[in-house]
Amino acid sequence: MTEGLRPPLQRTAHAHEPNEDDLEKLKKWQEARLERKLRGEYESAVFNLAELINKNLETPLTVTSVRVDGATNTRGSFLGWLIQPWLARHTDDRASKSNNLQGALYTARGISHILQETDLFHSVHAEIQRSRDHLAKDGDVDIVINTREKGRFYLKSATEFGNNEGSVSLTGRVRNVFGGAELLEGHYSAGTKTRRSFHGLLSLPLSPSLRTTGQISLFSLERDLSTFASCSEISHGLKAAINSDWGAHGVHEVAYQAVLRHINNLAPSASVSIREHAGQTIKSSISHTWTKDTRDDKLAASRGYYGKLFQELAGLSGDVSFYKAEIESQISRRLVPGMSLSLAVRSGILKALSGHSHFSDRFQLGGPLSLRSFRANSLGPRDGVDSLGGDIYWSTGASLVSDIPRKPHWPIKSHIFVNAGRLDAVDGTKGLGENIMGCLRRPSISAGVGLIYRFDPVRVEVNFGVPLFASKSDGVRRGFQVGIGMEFL
Repeated sequence: MTEGLRPPLQRTAHAHEPNEDDLEKLKKWQEARLERKLRGEYESAVFNLAELINKNLETPLTVTSVRVDGATNTRGSFLGWLIQPWLARHTDDRASKSNNLQGALYTARGISHILQETDLFHSVHAEIQRSRDHLAKDGDVDIVINTREKGRFYLKSATEFGNNEGSVSLTGRVRNVFGGAELLEGHYSAGTKTRRSFHGLLSLPLSPSLRTTGQISLFSLERDLSTFASCSEISHGLKAAINSDWGAHGVHEVAYQAVLRHINNLAPSASVSIREHAGQTIKSSISHTWTKDTRDDKLAASRGYYGKLFQELAGLSGDVSFYKAEIESQISRRLVPGMSLSLAVRSGILKALSGHSHFSDRFQLGGPLSLRSFRANSLGPRDGVDSLGGDIYWSTGASLVSDIPRKPHWPIKSHIFVNAGRLDAVDGTKGLGENIMGCLRRPSISAGVGLIYRFDPVRVEVNFGVPLFASKSDGVRRGFQVGIGMEFL
């Protein structure tokens, strides 16, 4: 009964308050009011805490020890190996006056970050506490890291599609095998082209910064090559590698590899050239790989660039001796919102140091992943129905990728492409320059349109294209072509 009130009496209800009869609206209004109040109190507390810290950043503090709680499966010596550089940086840098609150906070953050980088912990939280040492002085503090470890064992089965083949696989992984962030992984798969494959890997960190790692792997695979050569190949090998991440300067890998290769299961129609390469060979080689990737998306980049340089020298022992180099580059640029241009280049050369190059070491070119509108591995020298591979190749592609109109959020994109490339055998009677120029003069070229579907972790393309120029020996593919893989030209 407030309608009859007159000054100095008046309504005290807020104009936006809901009617008391509407309980649901009243409840939501109260919840929103409480949320605004709590948010204001939280922001005020954060502001006061930040102000308090900023005013005391120069307060003398010395970190005397670091304790890590919750790391039950991780060796103390390994944790000390990771933490010592950060602790030494804090305690030894007295000239720069880092022995204060600011230095202690920086050290705690650095230690937390390096522990998180090991991929051993679900959570890592750092606290600064008064030192528990009975001989501690004023200003001596401890950094306490509270952690929660991840599970050590992992097992997964999957059906996979990639690089134009399907497979079923089983992957097992043991994390932190010896308590020093070692990773033991085994992967077995059976597929349509790679009939059987096994890969076992043991990796471990080699530097406290975790930027350098060592890897030892054993692998075995059996591939059916009958779609382009009348044979199969079985490989058993060992690889030891050191990987080092140089940040803005890319990632380097130096590796040694020993592989036993066996060309077998020759078809009755196998050519003489394939029969000459049948049997077992042993490759013993060292290699170096450099990669740098700034792309925003590895499967469908709209900006950034990618570069890779691979070099291999074989002949330390075994049956083959050669030098092999391969370079790959891609750059993507956004032209307008929803449309980007991608340019890619690949090239490689194989130089046999004694005799002729072996079939297992040669390059193959052609197919939806390397040169669209051509059959897989169908370019280059041939002997009857068999593609023999080549010693020198190049390929380049340009793709204009755009969103589907009115559906920019869809994972499906459209693209227009132009591809060109060639694969040749090196003519020993000519110089290197002549072989390169001969390979560049007569490219095979294709063009077309298609759809791109990002289906993590692979990319699927459905293209309609036509070969514009092709050699007589090339296996052309006019019309529709489907590609499934992770690396496209």
